[in-house]
Amino acid sequence: MTLDWPTLLPLIFAGLMGLAILIYVVLDGFDLGIGILFSLAGDTEQDRMIAAIGPFWDANETWLVLAVGLLLVAFPMAHGVILTALYLPVFVLLVGLILRGVAFDFRAKVPTHRKHRWNRIFFLGSLTASLAQGYMLGVYVLGLQTGLAAMLFGALAALCLAAAYAAMGAAWLIYKTDGALQKKAVLWLRSALVLTALGMAAVSLATPLASPRIFDKWFVFPELLWLSPLPILSGLLFLWLWWQTFHLPKPNDRHAILPFLSLAAIFTLGFAGLAWSFYPFVVPDRLTIWQAASAPEALGIILAGVAFVLPVILGYSVYAYRVFGGKADDLRYD
Repeated sequence: MTLDWPTLLPLIFAGLMGLAILIYVVLDGFDLGIGILFSLAGDTEQDRMIAAIGPFWDANETWLVLAVGLLLVAFPMAHGVILTALYLPVFVLLVGLILRGVAFDFRAKVPTHRKHRWNRIFFLGSLTASLAQGYMLGVYVLGLQTGLAAMLFGALAALCLAAAYAAMGAAWLIYKTDGALQKKAVLWLRSALVLTALGMAAVSLATPLASPRIFDKWFVFPELLWLSPLPILSGLLFLWLWWQTFHLPKPNDRHAILPFLSLAAIFTLGFAGLAWSFYPFVVPDRLTIWQAASAPEALGIILAGVAFVLPVILGYSVYAYRVFGGKADDLRYD
C-alpha cells in the first residue's frame, strides 16, 4: 500500500480515535470504578472517594466526547453502522452518565437525610454506564452479531468490564487515600482483579474465534512469535499486581501509584491486541478504515481543528493532575 496523503489521513484519524478511547478507558475508568465501589463504603469514606475524583471526572469524560466526535466526522459510515447496531446500549450508557452527573452534584446540596438517595443513584449511574460499555465491547468483538450467544457474551463482557473499572477505582484510591479506606481499597482491588483477568481472557479468546481472518493474524508464524509478548506481559502484570495486594500499603506509602500504572499498562496491552486484531477494519469484517473514511479534503480540514483541540485537552488534563496531585483532602462544600 502506498502511503500517500489520502491514504495516510484515515490512518491518522483511526490512531487518534483509538488513542482517545484508550485514554478514556483508563481515566474515566477509575472514576466509574469508584462509583461502583460506592456501595461498599461508609458515609465518611464516600466523601473521601468523591474528593479523590472531584477535580478530574469532568475532564476524563472529554475523551469520550472526542472519540465519538472523531468517529462521526472522520468515519461517518462506520458511525452509522455501529450506532445503529448498538442503539439501545448507547441509550443506556447516556442514561447512566446523566444519572451519575446529576447525583454527583445533588448529593452535595440536598439535606443530610436525602443524601443516601443520591449516593445510591451515583452508584447506579456508574454501574449502568460501565455495564453498557462492556456490553458494547462484547458485541463489537463478535462483529456486531445479534442473537442469544452474542447477547450472553455481551453480558459477560459487561460484568467483566465493570469489574475492571472497579479495579481501576480501587487502584486510584490506593494512590489518593490513606488509613482504613486505603486498606479497604487493597481488598477491593484483589477481588476485582479476578473478574478483570477473566474478562480479558474471554475477549482475547473470543476475538480470534469470531473471525477466521483474525485467527490467522494471531496463530500463524511468524506473527505468533511477534505477538506473544502481549498476552505474556499481561499475565505477568496480573500476577505481579495480585501479589502486591498482599503487601500494600507499604511503609511511607511507597509505590502507591504502581497498582494504577500496572492496570493502565494491562489495558494498553489489551487495547493493542484488539487494534491489531481488527486492523484494517473499523467495523469488523465489514468496513475498512478507508471505506468508512470521509473525503480527504474534509479530513484535512478536520485535522487542522484536531491539531488545535487535542493539545488543549492534553494540556488541561496534565495541569489538573499536577495541581490536584497527592492525597485527597477531606471533602468540603464551601
